[in-house]
Amino acid sequence: MTKIQKILFELQDNKYREFQSSLTPTLEAKSIIGVRVPKLRALAKEMFANKKQYGVEKFFSSLPHKYLEENFLHSFMIEQIKDYDECIERFLEFLPFIDNWAVCDTCHPKVFRKNSAKVLLLAREWIRSESTYTVRYGIDVFMTYFLDENFLPEHLETIASIRSGEYYVNMMQAWYFATALAKQWDDAVKIIEDKKLSPWVHNKSIQKAKESFRVTQEHKDYLVKLRIK
Repeated sequence: MTKIQKILFELQDNKYREFQSSLTPTLEAKSIIGVRVPKLRALAKEMFANKKQYGVEKFFSSLPHKYLEENFLHSFMIEQIKDYDECIERFLEFLPFIDNWAVCDTCHPKVFRKNSAKVLLLAREWIRSESTYTVRYGIDVFMTYFLDENFLPEHLETIASIRSGEYYVNMMQAWYFATALAKQWDDAVKIIEDKKLSPWVHNKSIQKAKESFRVTQEHKDYLVKLRIK
């Protein structure tokens, strides 16, 4: 057992382990230690600030990791890298080893927002990948960094064109459009009106928009009428 694994087991919460296991059914229970995310973030911050003490370079290169929590630590430390070239290099090393939605959805480096043009090119590549979580992350990038000041209507068409038989891709696609309906209603609703999504993603997008406090009741009432029966 490594030094970092020992620390993680010292932070173990067995009740949370059971809960985390229920949230990530694609993972074997034995790969989950059971450490709450705030504690993981605090540990990642401590490790990143004391790289030599914790052997962070060795940790970064020891892929694939054995435990879910090690992947969380890896993700949270990548987020802290301020230099874009270093950050993206580390992330590209890590991306092929992301094997669940929870880790996939956590890595949002601030430096990505400052280099949006470069990240957009990569995201366009990621959504064409054959890897479920690479595609999911690509959609997540469009949702996280390109639905506000960097938004373009063509992004909606890009995400709408994705067709997948993977649940975790389709769910992220629906989440993207529910968020788009909250932030960019005038453009996003046209995708729904024109039925450019697969029926499942179409209806799931509407469902998630209905559950959002950021979508007005008037818009929710209109969306209900657009459900595919």
